[in-house]
Amino acid sequence: MGGIATSMFALLFATLAGGLWIGLALAATGALLLAIYRPGIPLDKLLSQYAWNILTTQELLALPLFIVMGEILFRTRLSKSLFDGLAPWAALLPGRLLHVNVVGCSIFAAISGSSAATTQVVGRMALAELLKRGYSKDIAIGSLAGAGTLGFLIPPSNIMIIYGVLGDVSILKLFTAGAIPGILLAGLFMAWVMIHATLKPSMVPASETALRSMPLMQRIAALRDLAPALFLIVAVLGSMYGGLATPSEGAAVGVAGALLVAGLQGGLTFAALRQIAVGSVLTCSMIAMILLGASILGSAAAFLGVPQAVGNWVTGLGLGKHMLIVALIGFYLVLGCFLDGFSMIVMTLPIVMPIVKAAGFDPVWFGIFLVLVVEMSQITPPVGFNLFVIQGLTEDGLGYIARVTLPYLLIMVLFTMLITFFPQIVLWLPETLAGGK
Repeated sequence: MGGIATSMFALLFATLAGGLWIGLALAATGALLLAIYRPGIPLDKLLSQYAWNILTTQELLALPLFIVMGEILFRTRLSKSLFDGLAPWAALLPGRLLHVNVVGCSIFAAISGSSAATTQVVGRMALAELLKRGYSKDIAIGSLAGAGTLGFLIPPSNIMIIYGVLGDVSILKLFTAGAIPGILLAGLFMAWVMIHATLKPSMVPASETALRSMPLMQRIAALRDLAPALFLIVAVLGSMYGGLATPSEGAAVGVAGALLVAGLQGGLTFAALRQIAVGSVLTCSMIAMILLGASILGSAAAFLGVPQAVGNWVTGLGLGKHMLIVALIGFYLVLGCFLDGFSMIVMTLPIVMPIVKAAGFDPVWFGIFLVLVVEMSQITPPVGFNLFVIQGLTEDGLGYIARVTLPYLLIMVLFTMLITFFPQIVLWLPETLAGGK
């Protein structure tokens, strides 16, 4: 069995090092393993069955719909609306308008389900405005990169959909489980911004006189700018948690709502619709190829007994539950330096899932754990998608962006350990809602 596992990792490394697309590399590795170790198997029929099973999964329908929704919102004036609505209130806190990054990303995360889209949309408006007003580039970029990762944790989340489909876990339970951790992590980011700004007052400009002296009624009136975002949150999450829609139907509601918002803001031009269609097809095709390849490799590995063998080996190491989590955090941090979040999950889940189940971890809890470590990978060079997004906005070097983002990475590591010692942070809400039905 050790030879099969070694062959699998060697083939996967060779195909990836050779420059083959990740989806094709995964599929080729799975097919070659079956051809080498089970030569009599009808490989053509088996691979076609794997492809049909994964690509016709009903729960997967929500993913392309959320991607379309994100593409539509990217071309609206939602980022300006978020800034205008949040700035009068954020100016009252230590750190002032830097909190627009965190709260704005939290709100957009509850709409888009994508970390990169959250960082891009909020950063497009907020970052330029913060730098123009005299805020330190270090803390402005760091808070944006860190808060942008919330796009995967605060529901709805594309990563949770992938995990739910591959791990056979309720997507709605995952969405519910991510709500409290998402709010708490956003709160920790805001706390660090306040501490950092208090310790280093030069990070923020001397005053925000106009915003700080704004009358209360004018502040309340500014909240109207948040109406489009709140409308979409209520439409998407409200329809699902209210029992009116499944995750796939909720995603369809979100697309309709995004089209309405874009239309009212004058963003539905023919050119914009073409860009939305092309961008959605490219993203969906990439993810579908990765999922298909992962399904082939995962099924081949399971057929050959690789997950069970690796699980027995890890169990033989005698690691405790908490040491296992520490080892997994280190493993995914290293993996995140080379792979994107989708690829990390689909490549490792067939092997890691049996191990964590054997250790007694709840699959819903582990889904949130995986989301958190994938979030970390978004801000670890050299393949940190959020770092690339911010580099495109600022033209700064990846090393500099990663350095100013480091405090937020450490906060995520500590928060992951917190939910490990106190799993009810994740499980309380889904268990409460399930018990109330």
